[in-house]
Amino acid sequence: MLLRQVSAFIDHHIADPDLTPGLIAARHHLSLRSLHALFHDEPEGVAATIRRRRLEGCRADLARPALRRQPIQAVAARWGFTSATAFSRTFRTAYGVTPRDYRADALRQADGGV
Repeated sequence: MLLRQVSAFIDHHIADPDLTPGLIAARHHLSLRSLHALFHDEPEGVAATIRRRRLEGCRADLARPALRRQPIQAVAARWGFTSATAFSRTFRTAYGVTPRDYRADALRQADGGV
């Protein structure tokens, strides 16, 4: 139940660059240790969950033809990333490709290209 509430809180505040395990713990009247314990049996910890959900949102937006003119940094900022460099590095680590290359490939496919 509490894990579900925390997960919903993360989803609702995912665009907030100040969303951290500390903020989540404070808003749910938990110690940081208790918050981390809550995620103990989950496949990833709190910070990794936040990072993954942000990356998933960015990846989806980068592939949307309607957002093709939106600067990559603006897409990243919309999902809570404050540094373009850190976002690019994190995206590349997660997906093995830069955000720019991912977008180009995704949009080419959306346009019917190979």
